[in-house]
Amino acid sequence: MPDATLLTKLEHVIAANWTRQIAWLQELVRFPSVRGQEGPCQDWIAREFAGRGWSVDRYTLDEVALDHLPGFSPVMDTDYSRAVQVVATLRAPKPTGRSLILQGHVDVVPTGPVDMWTYPPFDPVVRDGWLYGRGSHDMKQGVSAMVFALDALRDAGVAPAGDVYIETVTEEECTGNGALSTLARGYRADACLIPEPTGHVITRVHVGVMWFRLRIRGVPVHVMMAQSGSNAILSAFAIIQQLQALTAKLNVAAKSHPMFAEITDPIKFNPGVIKGGDWGSSTPSWCEVDCRIGVLEGTSLEIARQQVLDAVACAAKADPFLSNNPPEVIWNGFQADGYHLKPGTDAEAVLAQAHQQVYGTPLEARNSTAVNDTRFYGLYYGIPALCYGPGGVGAHAFDERANLEELQRNTLAIAVFIADWCGTVSLD
Repeated sequence: MPDATLLTKLEHVIAANWTRQIAWLQELVRFPSVRGQEGPCQDWIAREFAGRGWSVDRYTLDEVALDHLPGFSPVMDTDYSRAVQVVATLRAPKPTGRSLILQGHVDVVPTGPVDMWTYPPFDPVVRDGWLYGRGSHDMKQGVSAMVFALDALRDAGVAPAGDVYIETVTEEECTGNGALSTLARGYRADACLIPEPTGHVITRVHVGVMWFRLRIRGVPVHVMMAQSGSNAILSAFAIIQQLQALTAKLNVAAKSHPMFAEITDPIKFNPGVIKGGDWGSSTPSWCEVDCRIGVLEGTSLEIARQQVLDAVACAAKADPFLSNNPPEVIWNGFQADGYHLKPGTDAEAVLAQAHQQVYGTPLEARNSTAVNDTRFYGLYYGIPALCYGPGGVGAHAFDERANLEELQRNTLAIAVFIADWCGTVSLD
């Protein structure tokens, strides 16, 4: 546990750096780092890291072999030569403490109609203690927290006594392959902290997630003879209804799950993108629907995929055309296992102690119906992975925003955790 003197120093330097941290976060949010456009943001971050004296490894996902690794998710419709990843290394000259990975993602989801935002999504505005902008909450504020926690240690006159790897990745919102690439590239540590916007609680368990594309065909005819053709869009609706019925069934079964029994409908199904047809007066001959469905932790992806396939086949049997021309199901994007961080790790104990020092309350846990990158470190590589960060509102929504008071306090909690987990050495 850091002594009271160091805790006070950290609190003071974080306050002294606060204006700079807000400006840094605003600059980060200005980058429209949606999928395929993260490169400029990552290049800026790489320069920021190098300017701090950290060694920087900048690479793209097409440079790393991933498809043979557990946890890999297949991809379509994206160019991995543009998917830039950054890993900075802060070396302890004579390591005596434990090593640590600090990881955050910089990819953000699309904004939707910009005119439905109160403020432009990539022109961050500070109002009444909130910083507005796409990605401000999920999770660029967490990236700022881990970077400025390290700055605080430096400005307090100490450095971590163990090696620290600072990773900014992409693909968290769609595959997780960015996180997987850092492990494929050989980065390992005694623990990992991912400051997702949890509202200063730790994620105990998260569901698995699968993405898939439904590809449906039809027979085009003039609309005046619609009864003689086949409408691929209407057929898609019938399949979606069958998948909704599957989801309801899975949520009934979830009532006996040890981690999700108290959560109402933890399995979420979402038809997120739909395209189809060529002409308003022709029955559509094609339709594609991109879908997402949750998977209970402990259920294998193989079983979950078969449940989806069976539901699609059931709907197709009731369609005169599809019964002989079955829809195609393409697994594209997240094929993510659920993950349970079992209580009792040293890493969690140290984080709980840091949290108690800063917030004055015991560390609480949540069970999440969304997915995060901890599964790669904890499930596949045996590295205790903690998902814990600041708070805000509006992830994936209009008027997304970070709570600045919470961010400042959480930056302190992360700095205290680093000091306690890695130990410290004087810079004098």
